This record gives sequence, structure tokens and C-alpha cells, in this order.
Amino acid sequence: MPPGRPAGATARHGGTSLSVRTFHASGAISFSTKGEYGVRMLVQLARRWTPDAPGPVSLAEVAADEDLPRAYLEQLIIPLREAGLVTSTRGARGGYALARRPAEITMAEVLRALEGPLAPMICASEDPSHAGDCARAGGCSVNYLWLEVRDAISAVLARLTLADLLPAIRRVAITPRRERDPVSV
Repeated sequence: MPPGRPAGATARHGGTSLSVRTFHASGAISFSTKGEYGVRMLVQLARRWTPDAPGPVSLAEVAADEDLPRAYLEQLIIPLREAGLVTSTRGARGGYALARRPAEITMAEVLRALEGPLAPMICASEDPSHAGDCARAGGCSVNYLWLEVRDAISAVLARLTLADLLPAIRRVAITPRRERDPVSV
């Protein structure tokens, strides 16, 4: 997009309006709002998670706290529940809770549930069914680059958990002692 033009602006070319595509992120490799909003929603559930009572939280609460559309969160919760990352409780005091401790839920699990397999380029997709989708497969001079990018992103997402995204004081309270201090018995 030309500098100085706001995202989503319309360009004029010879009297014809051309729509300029609006991108959510500014970089070449990005996750959609599904990933962003889904992670923000799970962080809110992690903030409210306690070892003794991981009770349900309503999506209305999460939507209000994060200034997100509740209807969109209702759509995002489905793949998270199907992936076994959240549980649901019906009723007046119902809502959603993490299915496991925040320290046990990796960002790799979350983003794959929401976005699908990592694929910086179709030739480097984690989904083996995409292997034949690239016309340059087998003769591409940069495939190695995309595989390295995918693997680096995958490694970071596998290392980070929901607990890592919480304020430090809260992380200590919800992380099991053996994970915080491996020397203790």
C-alpha cells in the first residue's frame, strides 16, 4: 500500500476505483484475527483459572474485558472445545474454562486449533496433503528457507504456554512448583 494511504482506502486509477486490500498485520507472515482473538480469550480464561476451582467464565465477560465481539468468540470457542483446550458448562452460572492448567496448554496447540497447520508458504505446510499444491515442488530454490521459518515459528509456539502470557506474579501462583523449581523435592 502506498505510504500515507490509510488501510482499507480506495485508490483512483483513471476514474476507476480500485479496492486496496487491508491487512491485519504489517508483516509478510501473520496470523488472522481468529488466532489473535482466540489467544486473547484463552489468556482471560487463564487469568481466572485457579488450581482449586477452575470455574467457568462467560464469553460476555471475556468479550467485555478484551473489547471483542461476543458473537465472534462464540465461533472461536468451538474449535478450542473440539481440540480439548476448553470445557463448557451450561446453565445460569455456565461458561467456559481451560481443560488443563495454563502451563500445560501451548500456543502451538491453540493456534493450530484456530488457524490450522502452520504454512508460511504452501510448499512448507505442516499438512502433508498440501505437498503437491506447489507447482515448483522439487525444483524450488527457496523451499529450504520456508521450511526453516515454519520450524522456527513452530518451536517458539511449542515452547510458550498460556501461563507464559500472564503477568509474572500470576504465573507463579498457577505453575506447579516442580516446573518452577526443578531442584525441589
